[in-house]
Amino acid sequence: MTEPLFWLGLSLLLVSVSLTAVLVAAIPAFNELARAARSAEKLFDTLRQEFPPTLEAIRLSGLEISELTDEINAGVKTAGEVVKQIDQNLTQVKAQGSALKNGTNRLVTGLKVAWRTWNLKNNQIPK
Repeated sequence: MTEPLFWLGLSLLLVSVSLTAVLVAAIPAFNELARAARSAEKLFDTLRQEFPPTLEAIRLSGLEISELTDEINAGVKTAGEVVKQIDQNLTQVKAQGSALKNGTNRLVTGLKVAWRTWNLKNNQIPK
């Protein structure tokens, strides 16, 4: 049993049996890898077809949102201007109301004085 050729042959036989066993065990794994590669290829094809239209739709949605935001900002600005104008008009109406009240008070006072004066003159005239 000290034959080196025997041990070399036995070693080669064991290595070849081991490699054969590893290869037999690896064949199903390689088949699964091939199946996964085909699935990945189909997925990438689908992404290549579907992704650009989806990105374009997202881009258009972003543009529409920007336009709507601009329109809303313009509407808010216009509404703010309308509110300011209404506030100014209310201030003017209050001022005119105060002026009208003062004028009316003066007119009433004048009429009272005129009435008293007229009554005094009418009452002083001998009959």
